[in-house]
Amino acid sequence: MRILWTLVKVVVGLAVAIPLGIAALAISLGILGGLLGLAVLALKLACVGLVGYGLFRLARGLFGSAPTPSAPRVRELRPADPYYDAAMRELDAEMRVSR
Repeated sequence: MRILWTLVKVVVGLAVAIPLGIAALAISLGILGGLLGLAVLALKLACVGLVGYGLFRLARGLFGSAPTPSAPRVRELRPADPYYDAAMRELDAEMRVSR
């Protein structure tokens, strides 16, 4: 009788677990399928954007005006710290170097 009762519990447990497992598998595959579809859509949009950018660059190169000259590079500026400037003047005075 004990073996029969254990067998009934196993059968009832499997009767509940198998449909729940199938439902969980279907839901997870549906979510993964949706994410895969979104990834493919994003890849397609990226390809279309890349082709569009290439066509824009080609059209600008063919029909655009000459490239504008770039602004000259600005050399590094001295720090605007008055204490630093005063210290440098004092050091120059001590070393007898004029700036």
